[in-house]
Amino acid sequence: MTTNRILTDYVYELIGALHSAGVVDVVISPGSRSTALAYAFASSKEFKIVRHVDERSAAFLALGIAKTKAAPVVLLCTSGTAAANYFPAIIEAYYARVPLIVLTADRPHELRGVGAPQAINQPNLYGHHVKMTVDLPIPDNDLHTLPYIARQMTRVTTMAMDNPRGPVHVNIPFREPLLIDFQEQLPPARMEVVFPADVAPSAATLAAFKTQIEATKKGFIVIGDLPQHVDLRYLWAFIRQLKWPVLVESLSHLRTNIPADCADFVIDHYDAILKNEQFKHRMAPQTVIRFGAQPVSKPLTLFLKAVRPEYFIVIDEDAIFRDPVGIVTMHIHAPVDKWLTSFTSANEIFDKDYCSKWLAANTIATTKITNYIASEEDEGAIAGLFFTMMPDGSDLIVSSSMPIRDVDTFFTKTTRNIHVYANRGTNGIDGVVSTAIGTQLASGRQSYLLIGDLAFLHDSNGLIASRYQAVDLTIIVMNNDGGGIFSYLAQASVEKHYETLFGTPTGLQFNHLAAMYDAQYDAVDSKEQFATVFSQPKVKPLRIIEVATNRQANVLAHRMLWQQINEELETIW
Repeated sequence: MTTNRILTDYVYELIGALHSAGVVDVVISPGSRSTALAYAFASSKEFKIVRHVDERSAAFLALGIAKTKAAPVVLLCTSGTAAANYFPAIIEAYYARVPLIVLTADRPHELRGVGAPQAINQPNLYGHHVKMTVDLPIPDNDLHTLPYIARQMTRVTTMAMDNPRGPVHVNIPFREPLLIDFQEQLPPARMEVVFPADVAPSAATLAAFKTQIEATKKGFIVIGDLPQHVDLRYLWAFIRQLKWPVLVESLSHLRTNIPADCADFVIDHYDAILKNEQFKHRMAPQTVIRFGAQPVSKPLTLFLKAVRPEYFIVIDEDAIFRDPVGIVTMHIHAPVDKWLTSFTSANEIFDKDYCSKWLAANTIATTKITNYIASEEDEGAIAGLFFTMMPDGSDLIVSSSMPIRDVDTFFTKTTRNIHVYANRGTNGIDGVVSTAIGTQLASGRQSYLLIGDLAFLHDSNGLIASRYQAVDLTIIVMNNDGGGIFSYLAQASVEKHYETLFGTPTGLQFNHLAAMYDAQYDAVDSKEQFATVFSQPKVKPLRIIEVATNRQANVLAHRMLWQQINEELETIW
């Protein structure tokens, strides 16, 4: 058998097994050593190929696709530092539980550790930040090689999709020559892949869960960032049944598209409410039930840490459950699934006045925030106006730092079908533009990115993807000339070195960057201008609206809002 035939059979066996296991989307960055696999993917009609020349941005783009579709996405790159550039997105995927299948082409074994060009130590490159790593053999004509390749691809895909989902790494060495013969068909699957059904809690666990709930006089539900494949109908059914206050983070997708009979129980402004000391003192819960990750809100985290509920129940699909506050008393190792609808509770002792106080407080906060958006001119008010103007059926991608906090404060619950996404696995500002593009490519919906100037600069290379595939994205850049989040932290009280180390102003605007990528561009410096510009038709696939804001004014305005809510909350007692 010729070398060319051996290589051709090897790569098509590999990608065929991936397709049989459910892979459709592949993000490819160009490079020589990955030639055979790149050609194999591109020549097969079964795959949807996305291109990006920057591996760091490509990985975050793949993360956006995988998160949005709740499906495995392949990343492919050449050898050397190309693979190292994947690392930030892999770390985010690991902690955010996103299924990436990372294929890194490599030099053959005889060129490792001998000073060969573009050769680094790639096996186990990502350490503990992948669920599984495999170093494949060199292509050969041994009878056992192709079945082994197929089994390994099935294993890594299954591992990526098994709860908790996450990234896996396959390192693939190739000798030259690297060209293959294109094939019309993928080889038949060697095995059937059957993903396990979600496992419900045992009868004993459900009984203990029910007992704790029925012993509760004061309690609430917390819903944080959830896996994208969760069927929210089961959560709404659970909320209807308990009729407890439910503190809903926007990333859970339960702050939008809310059923009419559940709207009254949704507490969307808990972050502002929990800045009130009297409210926190009087509203200590006996029981808290949390689904998903711990929400962004620092006031909520501090509240829970201070009151330490008698029962803190977490439902999580991972045995290594998330408990950053260290207060969990019961962990139910199960996904959010139909078992919740089989749960019945007749809690006759729950304090209805406790629930009423939460709803009254949320109404006060909603009124104050609505008035604030109408009357103020700061960054938060403009963000709030933007949220109200977003069309039904669109997506919002949010950067970390101030944007995600403005969503927490100013994104009011709505019946509109809007999905909100953010990279909160590790809360970084890197790769946000690329993640937004991946999200839009996956959803096909009209998409908006809310981002600060530093995060936008950090991933401006992500815009390269718009030159290779059609992207329908509007980017709202809040340009406060630096790191706005630090103005709310203790560092801001020390004037010496603050601007140099934390404010980090650049003095940059983005009109030239927009021109480079042929993006529709507008610069505004007031809420009225923003409303006018945002209402104008989008005439190019990529649009950038740059909003000039002031960091100091933002801090003062936000604190004024919190003080107004704080004062009004005193009236509910």
